[in-house]
Amino acid sequence: MLADLVADGLREQAMAVDVAYDGASALERLACNEYDVLVLDRDLPEVHGDEICRDLARRGARVRILMLTAASSVHDRVAGLGLGADDYLGKPFAYAELLARVQALGRRAGPPLPPVLERQGIVLDTGRRQAFRDGTFLPLARKEYAVLEVLMRAQGAVVSTTDLLERAWDENTDPFTTVVKVTISKLRARLGGPPVIETVPGHGYRL
Repeated sequence: MLADLVADGLREQAMAVDVAYDGASALERLACNEYDVLVLDRDLPEVHGDEICRDLARRGARVRILMLTAASSVHDRVAGLGLGADDYLGKPFAYAELLARVQALGRRAGPPLPPVLERQGIVLDTGRRQAFRDGTFLPLARKEYAVLEVLMRAQGAVVSTTDLLERAWDENTDPFTTVVKVTISKLRARLGGPPVIETVPGHGYRL
């Protein structure tokens, strides 16, 4: 129940979220997908959260780890961080704090970028999840915002449809769906003219 509530809240912030209910399933997903942030309950069934941390550390995985646990003593926090976690949050927790920590870890997952992104007259305030063009607020839907953020973070590089699916949608999305094409079309309409999103045939899109 907690996993689903956390996932729903993060999706409301235009994040792509996969959910695993036990440690074995988590390891399977981590082996197949490249994530920016892992929200890891320490007391998972089947495979303990500590072992998942150790495994990721051994493999040199770049995913940032926020460990959750009901044990919140200094000793427990030190132990969790010593296993390879990047941050630690005791349960119960305030959702606003979890969100802030996930966003902070997400910014550290890739090359350092400012919290406000600017390109082609478009300004993206990643802290407030707001977008503007030439000073005008853009009322973007969640997936439109997510796609725009991925394109802006690419800093002019081409982003493939596969990469957009992985970073803006979850693992249950059909890889043959036209959802990326449809969302790009809607995003172009929201941004108005002159057009700034270029289609690179056979490769993807760039801004």
